[in-house]
Amino acid sequence: MNISYNWLKEYLHFDLSPEEVSKALTSIGLETGGVEEVQSIKGGLEGLVIGEVLTCVEHPNSDHLHITTVNIGKEEPLQIVCGAPNVAAGQRVVVAVNGTQLYNGEETFTIKRSKIRGVESNGMICAEDEIGIGTDHAGIIVLPPTTVPGTPAKEYYKIQSDYVLEVDITPNRVDATSHFGVARDLAAYLKQNGKPAHLERPSVDGFKIDDPTPGIEVTVENKEACIRYSGVTIKGVTVKESPDWLKNKLTLIGLRPINNVVDITNFILHELGQPLHAFNASKIKGNKVVVRTEPADTKFITLDGVERTLTDQDLMICNLNEPMCIAGVFGGLDSGVTEETTDVFLESACFHPTWIRKTARRFGLNTDASFRFERGLDANQTIYALKRAALLVQELAGGRITGEIQDVYPEIMKPYPVEITYQKINTLIGKAIPEATVKSILESLEIKIVSETEKGLFLEVPPYRIDVQRDVDVIEDILRIYGYNNVEIGDQVKSNLSYQTLTDRNYHWENIISEQLVGSGFHEILNNSLTRAAYYEGLTSYPASHSVKLMNPLSNDLNVMRQTLLFGGLESIEHNIKHKNGAIRFFEFGNCYDFNTENKREDNTLSGYSEEYRLGLWLSGSRVENNWAHPDEPSSVYELKAYVENILTRLGINPGKVAYEEFSGDLYADALAISTLSGRKIGTLGIIHKKIRKTIDIEQEVFYAELSWTQLMKEIKKAKITYSEISRFPAVKRDLALLIDERVTFEEIRKVARESEKKLLKEITLFDVYEGKNLPAGKKSYAVSFYLQDEGKTLNDKQIDAIMKKIQTNLEQKVSAQLR
Repeated sequence: MNISYNWLKEYLHFDLSPEEVSKALTSIGLETGGVEEVQSIKGGLEGLVIGEVLTCVEHPNSDHLHITTVNIGKEEPLQIVCGAPNVAAGQRVVVAVNGTQLYNGEETFTIKRSKIRGVESNGMICAEDEIGIGTDHAGIIVLPPTTVPGTPAKEYYKIQSDYVLEVDITPNRVDATSHFGVARDLAAYLKQNGKPAHLERPSVDGFKIDDPTPGIEVTVENKEACIRYSGVTIKGVTVKESPDWLKNKLTLIGLRPINNVVDITNFILHELGQPLHAFNASKIKGNKVVVRTEPADTKFITLDGVERTLTDQDLMICNLNEPMCIAGVFGGLDSGVTEETTDVFLESACFHPTWIRKTARRFGLNTDASFRFERGLDANQTIYALKRAALLVQELAGGRITGEIQDVYPEIMKPYPVEITYQKINTLIGKAIPEATVKSILESLEIKIVSETEKGLFLEVPPYRIDVQRDVDVIEDILRIYGYNNVEIGDQVKSNLSYQTLTDRNYHWENIISEQLVGSGFHEILNNSLTRAAYYEGLTSYPASHSVKLMNPLSNDLNVMRQTLLFGGLESIEHNIKHKNGAIRFFEFGNCYDFNTENKREDNTLSGYSEEYRLGLWLSGSRVENNWAHPDEPSSVYELKAYVENILTRLGINPGKVAYEEFSGDLYADALAISTLSGRKIGTLGIIHKKIRKTIDIEQEVFYAELSWTQLMKEIKKAKITYSEISRFPAVKRDLALLIDERVTFEEIRKVARESEKKLLKEITLFDVYEGKNLPAGKKSYAVSFYLQDEGKTLNDKQIDAIMKKIQTNLEQKVSAQLR
């Protein structure tokens, strides 16, 4: 939120510099991200001076240029070539000397010494639009003859600087979403630091009813959603452009001026934090405002020209016949104030935060008004804000206040009663704060002390502090005004025995694997757990019906919880490819979510929901590219499988004890399912299907593995790291050339071999595959190496032959393998 330094000083008199205000606000919880100097005219008219045209003659080489000499208050006058038709000797003008920077929108240009048609020119005599004080370009500015040459233009035009403070408001501090709210907090800081601080709220004593004739009436049908509704009618207004002071205030904080009435409502919003809305009274049919909900599926066109479909849970401001405005969120297309408006109805209301929040999310609308209503406002300030706005309308647009103020306030908002004890204050803060200081801070925060005892205080917290309703909330306020930095670090060390939890252990392994992957050239990514439901439509592996849906999504792109890490990674890949980074190695740790109605039980709302922590790996593009020592080589699924096996090995899971099975799914063109020999499913890896890539506009192949980190941690829960000497006895290698059916995979061969010899068979590798001539139809040839080793002795030929014979026999029986 942007706060104007000068605007702030209209309510609070202080002598702090903008930087000091920034530090003060940050210290009391209103973190200020930056301070920027802003001038009413861009550039502040630096380098511009008032000059006197001494001579003016026609240019010998031009029919429209003039050669002038200009006195700018220095010893020597300047010779300036000027093309303005109205330039003449004796005039007082505005001169941009050499080196002056002028602005044309966002572009700048610097005045330099130059030759124009062969005549030297040192500077420029300026028109209004060239220095930003107006739009006229018909001729140069001519000032009164009494203006003194050499006077800086910024002094003549009384250019003032202001400073904009970028204050980051936390969701609980709706009371500080205005200039007066920030000033109120700053006043508490100043008082506690021994500095004078007089907080002054603009007076509304001048408010009076000019015409007793009844104006627009108000009826509130939905009193749950509308806590208070106040309004007043002003007739005979003149809607026009706002005065400069109002336009400058709004422009300074980033708002676009519209007209005097609308600008006043925006001004009050940022002055007091109370949203207002101005209706064209002639559009209020039946001369009556009704606050109600409309039937579901009612169509309503908002101010931006978009037709929206209402629900019966959207609070509307209506006339007798139709809705005019979405309460607290957005106005309607036809009921707003325009230059043709002569009668205005001003609304100042307080709506229930939950109703406004749900409506705003439902329509994807986030306005300055909804931002404040969603966080809860003080219903007791609506009348004051209404009177303040009405007086400004009369001042800037004229008109007569007609009829009494309409005010529907069925249940008055009262201060929040809170009891605190000094012991709890000191315990939570960690320092004994004097009781007098505590009382002083409470007083500066406008928290009323109703009564007190030796142990503590009974308080009434003002309703505008919607976030302070418990003793701990009050203590937090006391601490932020007292100063976090004023709580010293004690000289006592307090500790307790702790032990490593399962979470700590899992996080430890996550860091180890992350470091391993980064060392292998991977980059870690972190995607939103929210994703678009459209990704899951038509999938069988991750059905759309299993998506955890958001009740009030921010957008259609973020309307469900992700079931898989895949799509977030594909979006990251697509982004990188567009930015000319096609060699991709990504990994991500994250939760995935599932909703299964079959698991739902009436006695447990959450029974149908599940959550699993997973690790995703993505490979795409080139493995080696533009390397003098190595030819270009694309990434492959085999490379991905190697990375997966490296992860398993690092976790202490022997890859030889992991089974790979062919896996068919609509995400992959080809894939393997990974599981342990005990049957625990670990994950999948494979080549992403082309139709999936097309949905995210990726042309190049993507290889993806998704591992269940939850299951991996269960697998290694009881695993222990053991060490043994390298065997002194040699390993023996035997090769078999096998003729097998095309459908038989290496994984099946490895599985049969493992079952044939579990102790001495250490490793199985495939070193050659042949398909083609000289082989029977439907056959292929695998060349497989088997490594045998006994840790305690040297194997003899008899043992080796017996093992190999057993493996060969089992291969013949189980996969119909034949020796070539």
